[in-house]
Amino acid sequence: MSGLLLGHGAAVEDGRQTWTREALESAARGLARRLQGEGTRVLATLMDNSPAWVIADLAAALAEVVHVPLPLFFTPEQLGHALQAAAVDTLLAPGELAARWPQAPAHPCELAGQALVCLRLPGAPLELPAGTAKITFTSGSTGAPKGVCLDGAALQRVAAGLVQAMAPLDIRRHLCALPFAVLLENIAGLMAPLRRGATCVVLPLAELGLTGSSSFDAARFHAAVVAQRPDSLILLPQMLRAWAVYLLQSGQCAPTSLKLVAVGGAAVGTRLLADARELGIPAHEGYGLSEAASVQTLNLPGADCPGSAGRPLPHARLRVAADGEIEVAGSLFAGYLRDPTPVPQWWPSGDLGRIDADGFVHISGRKKHLLITAFGRNISPEWVETALRGEPAIAQAVVFGDGQPALSAVLWPSQPRADDAELQAAVDAANTQLPDYARIQSWVRARAAFGPETGLATANGRPQRPAIWDRHADALACPA
Repeated sequence: MSGLLLGHGAAVEDGRQTWTREALESAARGLARRLQGEGTRVLATLMDNSPAWVIADLAAALAEVVHVPLPLFFTPEQLGHALQAAAVDTLLAPGELAARWPQAPAHPCELAGQALVCLRLPGAPLELPAGTAKITFTSGSTGAPKGVCLDGAALQRVAAGLVQAMAPLDIRRHLCALPFAVLLENIAGLMAPLRRGATCVVLPLAELGLTGSSSFDAARFHAAVVAQRPDSLILLPQMLRAWAVYLLQSGQCAPTSLKLVAVGGAAVGTRLLADARELGIPAHEGYGLSEAASVQTLNLPGADCPGSAGRPLPHARLRVAADGEIEVAGSLFAGYLRDPTPVPQWWPSGDLGRIDADGFVHISGRKKHLLITAFGRNISPEWVETALRGEPAIAQAVVFGDGQPALSAVLWPSQPRADDAELQAAVDAANTQLPDYARIQSWVRARAAFGPETGLATANGRPQRPAIWDRHADALACPA
């Protein structure tokens, strides 16, 4: 399988059936032959997590077909844009989703016992950057997400780097908790464990309490983790926060089987990490970006600095530019879709940070998000937001205040029934950790959760600041 699958024995479980590596390889080769026979150049998948998704991903690599994983939470406009921009000529989806394209020639396709439909689309030939194996679309607040063309060799370097770094943990069972269309789970939660010879537990996301990518039922998630007893998980910070709150309120602890819960997508905060670990969740923060094929740094047991993003993994090289911007090399993407601009040797991440004497990377915020108050103080909003999210009552927070005398915030509570007094107390507690110029003077309750469905966050949980501002400018104390 060209390094995609190694070893023997169980590879994927879905809670009802187990697929061996040999069975996955046989199914993938069968689909690869079909794709080649139909002249497929670019395959898109629009599917829930399942063994069928795994087979389609492997088949695309075997057939040397570009794979475009599409998130189920994309709007029809975003899906249409992605299909057209990537010149997709084949779409694999369940029948109810394939029905959105009634004019496309359709053929039944069964994978791992799942009934699917293979649609032929009028994708015109498109010249892609050399080496492109996968295109991931960064979700945005508009109908035009950006396509990142990922180099196949770079993807394999990241997977191999993760395997090498995590070898001492002896991870044998990984529960896939994020959508495979999200690059983080695709690489770190599927490619790397399979490469190592571990078993991936692949359940429909609803069975894990995840609807779309922003509605999360922590009780249902905990029940699934208890039942499956994985060694490892990958979570977004808001999922970790909700799980920790549930465990605290229910008086339970995380299963002792867990060796690592990697957390990425946004800053986690030392308080949340400490609270999670007290509850038996071995949470460790990492950092990555799509343009470098996902994970670049990760804290690990025995090499841990809470508050940092961890040390660089074996495949990654990081440095800090003169202006404080983190630059990365080692596993870079091939280029943006329909953009001929060459990728430099060192990619400017857009993140500000530093690397300490022990090699741990500390991210302070986004370069373009830097706020300059009316009093001339430079403030990274992510710094203040991390302090706010460290309070149990606050699930999500976005800070504004560029050119204003004081900072304001948009808050989404951890519990829908939380009243304003609870949120104000949380803001007051966070303010005690901050200097006077970085304290929140006014705030409003968010009108919707920050998620892709609402257009207020990316799939990895990063807030879409312009969209959040537009939705709340009339209610914020500072003028637009």
